[in-house]
Amino acid sequence: MFVLVFLFASAADAAPLMLPDTSYNYTVVDQDLPAALQEFGTNLGIKVNISPEVRGRIQGRLPELRPRAFLDRLAAMFNFEWYYDGQVLYISAVKESQSRLLVLAPIGFDQFKTVLDALKVADDRFAVVPAPGNGLVLVSGPPRFIALTEQTLAGLIAEEQAKPKPGVPAPPAQKETVLNVFRGTQVSIWRNGRLEQVIGPDPRIEAQRQPRRDDEPGRVSHSPVPASLHPF
Repeated sequence: MFVLVFLFASAADAAPLMLPDTSYNYTVVDQDLPAALQEFGTNLGIKVNISPEVRGRIQGRLPELRPRAFLDRLAAMFNFEWYYDGQVLYISAVKESQSRLLVLAPIGFDQFKTVLDALKVADDRFAVVPAPGNGLVLVSGPPRFIALTEQTLAGLIAEEQAKPKPGVPAPPAQKETVLNVFRGTQVSIWRNGRLEQVIGPDPRIEAQRQPRRDDEPGRVSHSPVPASLHPF
């Protein structure tokens, strides 16, 4: 059974990107954009994943800004989006943004949205809206955001399908069969077609151990030879 475990949180927003409130003193004169973004993450202790589609070169000085404003300014200048999943800061080009029309059944939109908020997947910058139709939701955003929404939905559907359905009788239990096979003093117990236990000695071995009587078939009896028949 698949069980989706989550902790409810008070804020209905994506995992917070904890950045200092002080100005980010970073002098850029002429630098490759991905290199500047990687250095941004290194300076602030954040893991950064940059798409190969994010390209550009920073030329000229940037004003002193707080880290969040610095990131947003570069995003506006070079047409990229960022998304933080609580572990890694994902940076992708706007052209990589995706839209998905997902089927919610057998769960509802409110349940889906509540779990996205609780897991800190939802982000106010990216759309998660009910679509016209029966049990559909439209999600739009960068690739990492889309992947997490799809994984969350798959987990909820699997959990819902694993629940016992009211009014549906449980499948009948398989009837157990037990067969006792007697062979002399030995008993073989077969359960559901499989040998489970053997009790007692093997009669074939016991027969070999018992002495054979003289009158048993296959045994030659030697009688004493009369003395008159002995050679001189």
